Amino acid sequence: MKDTFGRTIDYMRISITDRCNLRCTYCMPDGVKMLPMEDLLTYEEIVQVVSAAAELGITHYRVTGGEPLVRRGCPTLISMIKAVPQVESVTMTTNGILLKSFLPELLAAGLDSVNISLDTTDRDAYAALTGRDELEAVLTSVQEAVDAGLPVKINTVLLKGINDSAFKSLLTIPEKMPVNLRFIELMPIGHGADHAGVPGVWIRDQIEESYGPMTKDETRHGNGPAVYYRIPGFAGSIGFIDAVGDKFCETCNRIRLTSTGEVKSCLCYEDNVDLRPVLRSGDTKEETGKKVRELLTCAIKEKPKMHCFEDKEGVTETREMGKIGG
Repeated sequence: MKDTFGRTIDYMRISITDRCNLRCTYCMPDGVKMLPMEDLLTYEEIVQVVSAAAELGITHYRVTGGEPLVRRGCPTLISMIKAVPQVESVTMTTNGILLKSFLPELLAAGLDSVNISLDTTDRDAYAALTGRDELEAVLTSVQEAVDAGLPVKINTVLLKGINDSAFKSLLTIPEKMPVNLRFIELMPIGHGADHAGVPGVWIRDQIEESYGPMTKDETRHGNGPAVYYRIPGFAGSIGFIDAVGDKFCETCNRIRLTSTGEVKSCLCYEDNVDLRPVLRSGDTKEETGKKVRELLTCAIKEKPKMHCFEDKEGVTETREMGKIGG
């Protein structure tokens, strides 16, 4: 379906938990209060939303968190979403720590691809950024996912003065493996507003100083806004999501479902449409589906023209990324 600016909305990110087994400084540092489990949507409620959304033309879904694999039964949810008519793809974003253990179940459930968050390949720096010494588990998961034939992307956020040189060693991953490495500009939301990010244009310049000019990669790499490039001789591509420095709002195709049932049409703003009261109203499945479709339509029609990340004062969303499923 289209929003009021003519954009086709066909992609939904679904946060299934606000919990995580890492404590990244810009996302979910120590001390963040967790939501009561009863506030989170059940898997059955999530599938009700997906069924309604699919009827509106939303056919691509990404399961996120927090860390989705810390919620019991995550592979089961993926298989449930895959079984919904009209659904074309189900992908997942994870920090990779538990991915190796769940990989057989995820493959059996039909997971189409996985994004793994990794901001450095230096063990000490990783522990300092995340609060946990889990780098080896993540790197093992990357390798095993590739070996299993699952398409893999690595999501990297660089922080000025903290891990801004980490791109050098991270590049060795797509150099050797068919993995797409994406550099995502830090968005000033939640604890991200307490840090300074690194512009994508600076990273591109640094890479080309070492490797020479990159060529544009026009291959379709998924449903997101990343712009991809190729470095000669590399097995994978290099992607950039310049959310702050180079707005791509005119092509935005997504909405988000938080773990508590709120539909967000833009990360930047606190505005949302709450589905949970309808999902728990006790109405028939048919009546609930009708109301959910109406609310989803309302959320899409109210989607703003663009974000204002370049103006922190205009950002009204104050919750941590783990609460809204960035």
